[in-house]
Amino acid sequence: MGAVVERPQAPSRHRLDVGAYYRMAEVGILSQPQRVELIDGDIFDMNPIGSPHAALTRRLEQRFARAVADGIVLVSVQNPLRLDSHNEPQPDFVVLAPRPDAYAASHPGATDALLVVEVSDSSLEHDRKTKLPAYARCGVPEVWIVDLSARAVEVCRDTIEGRYASSSRITRGALTAGRVPAVTIEVSTLFA
Repeated sequence: MGAVVERPQAPSRHRLDVGAYYRMAEVGILSQPQRVELIDGDIFDMNPIGSPHAALTRRLEQRFARAVADGIVLVSVQNPLRLDSHNEPQPDFVVLAPRPDAYAASHPGATDALLVVEVSDSSLEHDRKTKLPAYARCGVPEVWIVDLSARAVEVCRDTIEGRYASSSRITRGALTAGRVPAVTIEVSTLFA
């Protein structure tokens, strides 16, 4: 009888889960002021936020302020959104279903998000090819990718089988989130 020959296995990916991600932060591996996100088990270093990016995020806060004041929604700016056990991005802007504790008991999840907005300058390809598919797989109903350099908003809606069924690019006119009809935004005012 011949000896059994073991074949070497191809390298495999080691995906981090959210628990390991937080333990790394606790022991100082991921230290402040470094901005990082966990996407599909991988840790991504995020670029510093420039002034145009920050200004657009503040404009979004202004547009949703009335809905927040009226208790229709909560907003979250650059805070964690727990999509699943391997995904915890920190979107630029999230419109959330209201909750009395303002999510003190746990980070909001995909089912809590009514709208996710990513403001993109240097991160446009990453937002489109890495983050957008994660949002779709996890059931976030609507994502806007704001392309700062083109002064356009890419609107992705209606998840079907882990993908967005509807996608459009808007450069002017009114824009309303599907699950927040109380707020309409004139696209040009985001870039003013």
